[in-house]
Amino acid sequence: MKVEAVMNREVITISEKATIENGLKCMKEHRIRHLPVVTEKDKLVGIVSDRDLIDWKSSNGDTTIAQIGSVMTEDVITAHPREFIEELLSIFYDERIGSIPVVENEQVVGIMTERDMLYTLIQLTGAHQPSSQIEVQVENVSGQLAEVTAVIKKHKVNITSVLVYPEQTDQKKVLVLRVQTMNPQTIIESLRAEGYNVIWPAIPGEKV
Repeated sequence: MKVEAVMNREVITISEKATIENGLKCMKEHRIRHLPVVTEKDKLVGIVSDRDLIDWKSSNGDTTIAQIGSVMTEDVITAHPREFIEELLSIFYDERIGSIPVVENEQVVGIMTERDMLYTLIQLTGAHQPSSQIEVQVENVSGQLAEVTAVIKKHKVNITSVLVYPEQTDQKKVLVLRVQTMNPQTIIESLRAEGYNVIWPAIPGEKV
């Protein structure tokens, strides 16, 4: 999924010459926690968070004179509209940041926040749709996903999402499938009849 498909295009920015008081009022008015900082020509030059401004106010008091440019972070991590969302997830985690401005030709065209990323992850997993989750442990060899989905296809049920994660050893992996039915029991029975280890939903009393 590309960033441009899910980014917030209604970006609130602030001038580097605006006062810290202006920044605090802007964040409160729009209920946001991050402001990309731009020049008079709308070129991105920094970013500032509510924490930056609150900390400055606590230390210095007068917010009506100091400018945003003196508080902002200049080394801004940005994204391009045609980057993949999956890559941004790693950046958010590794850098421990709350937002990433989306920039094209030095202009801010969007922004992605932690909340946006969380919602996107929900969409990618299909958890927002009425569905059931099935987890199947398979050998870590090629063709396993195709074979498992072929079994599900026989039941004429749509698969809304597929995730794959490794087991503790390299010999196994787990396929996490969301299927568009609230009663997946017949699918589970078919998978087990084909010899697949369905670890969720688990049979009562069965060790997973």
